[in-house]
Amino acid sequence: MKDLIDQFINYLSIERGLSDNTLFGYRHDLEKYAGYLASKGVTSINGVKKENIKDYLFTLKDKNMASSSISRNLAAIKVFHRFLMAERLASDDVTGVIESPKTWKKLPQALSLDEVEQILMKPDHREPMGIRDRAQLELMYATGMRVSELVNIKIDDLNMDIGFVKCTGKGKKERIIPVGDKARDAIKKYMERSRPLISKKAEDKQSLFLSRLGKKMTRQSFWKMIRYYAHLAGIKKNITPHMLRHSFATHLLERGADLRSVQEMLGHANISTTQIYTHINKDRLKAIHAKYHPRP
Repeated sequence: MKDLIDQFINYLSIERGLSDNTLFGYRHDLEKYAGYLASKGVTSINGVKKENIKDYLFTLKDKNMASSSISRNLAAIKVFHRFLMAERLASDDVTGVIESPKTWKKLPQALSLDEVEQILMKPDHREPMGIRDRAQLELMYATGMRVSELVNIKIDDLNMDIGFVKCTGKGKKERIIPVGDKARDAIKKYMERSRPLISKKAEDKQSLFLSRLGKKMTRQSFWKMIRYYAHLAGIKKNITPHMLRHSFATHLLERGADLRSVQEMLGHANISTTQIYTHINKDRLKAIHAKYHPRP
């Protein structure tokens, strides 16, 4: 089964041009699927029955996996089997009659303005790493980019004179995002006072943000960093890097930004993905109305 998964991933990479993160997701889901089949004695792709797939989905459900994640797993399995059928590597597509589990849209959780401000103020501006951390946090909140996009920013992607950053998102699509003055000031301070000290031992001369060892920052290190500063700020929420992205979109819409502009800055292919943030605003308005109106 591993060879078939390798062929499928190679097809997605070369023929479809999918991003490394997407390819990693497909491989991860399919390897778990193949492992389950093997545990049931199914080692040949032509030995897979629709009951095997249904049982696998129920196994994921029993592990309390979110319905959206189960649907993602099934989508990967379906595309995989259709590919094998098209390439004549399988005699039948057993996924055609399997319906995707019903999905529920979960509203993204955003930080308040005060919480964002508290986190941004926690890095120590007297220390090189604190200066770097402040620049990263400011840039992420200023642009709403994904953490995977943030850690891959190159020095040449920045135009500090006019305040824009070039960002490469899903499917290797590029977009240009404005950068506000506070983020520009934080990045300038990092470039002048912090990065030269770190880059002395750098293997990577092009990446904007470097680790203490001079290597390109990773998503995991950014995750640990933002959770650390949230803890220092006394914020009890389960903080994730994506919450800064959610906060960026929510705060823009609360102040009257139009949905299309926010969609473009976030890099959403479909505006329906961006529209979920309008539900947050509606909930917030209802809460304010209930709290302050004399006859709620």
